[in-house]
Amino acid sequence: MSRRAVLAGGAALGTWALAGGTPPTTAADPPFDGSDEAARLRAAYDVRVKAAALARDRVDGTQATNGDEDGVERWAAAYSKGLPHGRDGEVNPKAYPIYLRAVRSGRHQDFEAIPLGGFVKLANPQAAWAFDLVGPDATQPVLPPPPRFSSDEQAAELAELYWQALTRDIPFAEYDRNPVIAKACDDLSHMPAFKGPRRDGHVTPDVLFRGTTRGDLIGPYVSQFLLLDLPILPIRVEQRIRTAAPGVDYMTTYDEWLAIQDGKLAAVNTFDAQTRYLRNGRDLGEYVHRDFTYQGFLGACLLALRMGTQPDGANPYKHSRTQSGFTTFGQPYLIYLIAVVTQAALKACWYQKWRVHRRLRPEELAGRVDNHVRGVRQYPLHQSLLDSGALAAVRAASGSALLPQAYPEGCPTHPAYPAGHAVIAGACATVLKTMLDESHVIPEPMQPSADGLTLTPWKGADLTVGNELDKLACNIAMGRNIAGIHWRTDCAAGLALGEDVALAVLDEMRLTGNELYTGCSLRRFDGRTVRAG
Repeated sequence: MSRRAVLAGGAALGTWALAGGTPPTTAADPPFDGSDEAARLRAAYDVRVKAAALARDRVDGTQATNGDEDGVERWAAAYSKGLPHGRDGEVNPKAYPIYLRAVRSGRHQDFEAIPLGGFVKLANPQAAWAFDLVGPDATQPVLPPPPRFSSDEQAAELAELYWQALTRDIPFAEYDRNPVIAKACDDLSHMPAFKGPRRDGHVTPDVLFRGTTRGDLIGPYVSQFLLLDLPILPIRVEQRIRTAAPGVDYMTTYDEWLAIQDGKLAAVNTFDAQTRYLRNGRDLGEYVHRDFTYQGFLGACLLALRMGTQPDGANPYKHSRTQSGFTTFGQPYLIYLIAVVTQAALKACWYQKWRVHRRLRPEELAGRVDNHVRGVRQYPLHQSLLDSGALAAVRAASGSALLPQAYPEGCPTHPAYPAGHAVIAGACATVLKTMLDESHVIPEPMQPSADGLTLTPWKGADLTVGNELDKLACNIAMGRNIAGIHWRTDCAAGLALGEDVALAVLDEMRLTGNELYTGCSLRRFDGRTVRAG
């Protein structure tokens, strides 16, 4: 079937037919007589039982950690923000076992016994025990362990974060001619364990701080879905944001850093007087500081529909002579799916964060590095980090090895791995790529000016919906890294987890429709084309 078929139902977005949801039977073999309400209820029950069985029969994963929680003394390589800490920044040795007992038992009374170091509460650890009525159980998806505290890959990830902090105010459009960007590229190029994209073995300005999908490496750094006006009809919303003031970073002094580790109250942001399009790392970091869960993907959905993106070729209504989609296979269904996969993916994410990995945050590891280089404590840090240009540059800029934070409060009070924004991004991008024609070329693409006050036409290679959705997913994930609160592997694992959850949800949604449907195709983040739903 052609992926260029005419939109079902004409120009109205409300009647746009989507490819999603599928029937357990065919139209020639209905599951019940339409006049028999009792049979209808039995069929509805059967659908739920089938969905539950589908979820039950997925392979249970065996979760593995990187061993840091037990392998590094005094829990120095595990997440502990919000608990009480000593002057050396390490968690109180009486507090961590209480916290650990709670995240292993799941008992309410154990969580209420956790001692806090300040006023900031832990972020919803009991969600790690929550069930869902759609998609895989949170315990089923498996993630590879994150890099070890002492590994060269962990060293490279912190080096990248130091450079991201030092370059937050440099416009993406000026990366190719900025001397600090050149130093960052050279430093990361000499770190073999760095997993970011390269060209001919070298980190270059055009791939610096980007993701590894095909879409990430084409066109402007920021996805079109974060730049173009949003058609929240009948309103059009310009995507200029209230951004943070340039040059203002936080937690660059030890006392401030230590207070935030204890959960003391933080300062407030200083804002730019102008609203701007996302033109540098600080802007992108501030966007993902304030957005709600699936905000960027709701906007992408509306934009894609408004620019005439066709549904996937397997849409059951694309060739119907008498019908168009709405409640099923229509715009309401797509928006519903975005919300549903977000919640299912978050529960899987919180399980990994609290019950499996408890990976420390970048600000915590940078505190260990600062104490190490000052001789306060000795940690098993990889020599490539201690010798890196990134560490030397951040110490020269701020006088410490602490990681300058874009947010006054630093990271949220939940562990790092995987990244919540990345998990949501992976799930939502997967739904949209499944339902939409990924090859649709975006008309009149734009890029922000260096000052972020205007948009100018993009004159390079064609930008497609599928590629720009991949880029959007990485922008949302990487924006949190640039702000200083997540690792590159947090993002990669989060995108993969969200993708897996979304595909599982779509499998279950096949059971709920009455249309003839054989599933849709999409290109996964790793480049494989698969059939979903």
